[in-house]
Amino acid sequence: MTMLKLIQRARRDQRGSGTAELAITAPLLFLLFLLIAQFALYMHAAHIAQAAAAQGLSSARVLGGSAGAGAAAGERTLEQLGSRTLRGATVSAQRGPAQASVQVQGKAVSVVPFLSLAVHAEAVGPVEKFTPAVSP
Repeated sequence: MTMLKLIQRARRDQRGSGTAELAITAPLLFLLFLLIAQFALYMHAAHIAQAAAAQGLSSARVLGGSAGAGAAAGERTLEQLGSRTLRGATVSAQRGPAQASVQVQGKAVSVVPFLSLAVHAEAVGPVEKFTPAVSP
């Protein structure tokens, strides 16, 4: 056989291989796209939770503030930022004599089937305390 005949035979043997390659790679590329979108939505939900925790801490740690005020401020922030990305969010706050903390928990919206990603954010800081100036 001549070299030309071998090349022609090799070409004929590969007919239809593009369809098989596409059938294998298309679902993988689609899954990769979904995973990238899921990661972006998870990070957005985490940022929303952290913003709500920070706002709640700002209200809980001020002079005259309370744990209830911190939780209410966190809930208000969640309402303002929307609940489409962070689902089932709960806000809890604690205030002690020296430290206040606010926790936000929820679940990120899922794009990938059967994937449930929990989101948790916490903000902790010292409680403001009035100390009168000492005169000499």
